Amino acid sequence: MSLSLLKTWRDTTPTSPNVIAWAILALAIGGFGIGTTEFAMMGLLPNVAAGVGVSVPAAGHVISAYALGVVVGAPMLVAIGAKMPRKTLALGLMALFTVGNLLSVMAQDYTTLLITRFIAGLPHGAFFGVAAVLAASLVAPGKRGRAISMVMMGLSVANVLGVPLATFVGQQFGWRWLFILVGIIGVITMVCIALLVPAQKAHPDASLRKELSALRRGQVWLTLLVGVVGFGGFFAVYTYVANTMTDVAGFDSGFLPVIVGLYGLGMVAGSYIGGRMADWSVMGSIYVMMGFIAVILVIYAATVHIQWMALLMIFVIGASGSMLVPSLQTRLLDVSPGAPTLASSLNHSALNMANALGAFAGGLVITWGWGFTAPALVGAVLAVLGLVIALFSGLLDKRSPKNVAH
Repeated sequence: MSLSLLKTWRDTTPTSPNVIAWAILALAIGGFGIGTTEFAMMGLLPNVAAGVGVSVPAAGHVISAYALGVVVGAPMLVAIGAKMPRKTLALGLMALFTVGNLLSVMAQDYTTLLITRFIAGLPHGAFFGVAAVLAASLVAPGKRGRAISMVMMGLSVANVLGVPLATFVGQQFGWRWLFILVGIIGVITMVCIALLVPAQKAHPDASLRKELSALRRGQVWLTLLVGVVGFGGFFAVYTYVANTMTDVAGFDSGFLPVIVGLYGLGMVAGSYIGGRMADWSVMGSIYVMMGFIAVILVIYAATVHIQWMALLMIFVIGASGSMLVPSLQTRLLDVSPGAPTLASSLNHSALNMANALGAFAGGLVITWGWGFTAPALVGAVLAVLGLVIALFSGLLDKRSPKNVAH
């Protein structure tokens, strides 16, 4: 970005294409950092376990602590920052995220690491919620899905670039380097948001009570439930993808980085397509994607033993999950007029709950001896249930269209 553009930034209309593009990029960098710290931990669990002197399953609780922070932090921090200008709130959330990761660098024991990971997770959902509202506010209503998907693209790109890089660096130089790298990304994000995101005054009617009013809307809860149940199918497969690819498809464990990379590329493609689908029809996209995910997971279970099909399906599964996110995020903006930030933030709490549900349900059928393809079938059932909930929500729209903003 040129110095002349930075100097004239305050005088540039907030709807200028240059302003919008750079602002969304700044917010997406934050998503890149969040995605890197969230997913790279999975590949570094053995290193973390050895570093703090616990078993690998116990080290897995470090990931759970982060997820718990996401669930708790989204409503709490948005409520606290209800009266703040959204740019200021985004900066504060990224500062907390950066501090949480840098504190993790200094954690000398297991308990301290659990606490610091919980702190790092607190701003995760709130940041994405605020970023989605900021991005949507910069574009015309018919382009909100694309703007939101570009912010979420940072999370998808993290799975292709950030996670492999951080995993490699962590394995070579120590797991603490993951948090150092993410801390650096956090600082870069704050600088970019400060320089590139147009300032917006706090809404004059904004208040804690106004944001909490979103929780009184049945459609908000139905949309969140679609995310928890429907997206649970996606995580039922992703959690056990390594075992499925080695034990069922027959790939060598050394090939897993390529498989994870394909999955990440699918997420990038899905984010791009999903934004355009949301702009076509928010509810229509949710219906289509829930049904599509159910079908794809059944095909995956039936064909994963064929290696080329396994590779194709892992790409498609990554894409299908990411396609759904912009529509869910946009739907929450539609059903929470006057309180969009909290509702939008809760989407990421819902997705982390979906992660827990999918991992639990998939692990249950594996424990029962049904094999590593069974989680995909469980996922298909969850996707169908998510479709049923979405259809019910859509039916309520037709009966009470005034409850949805467009």
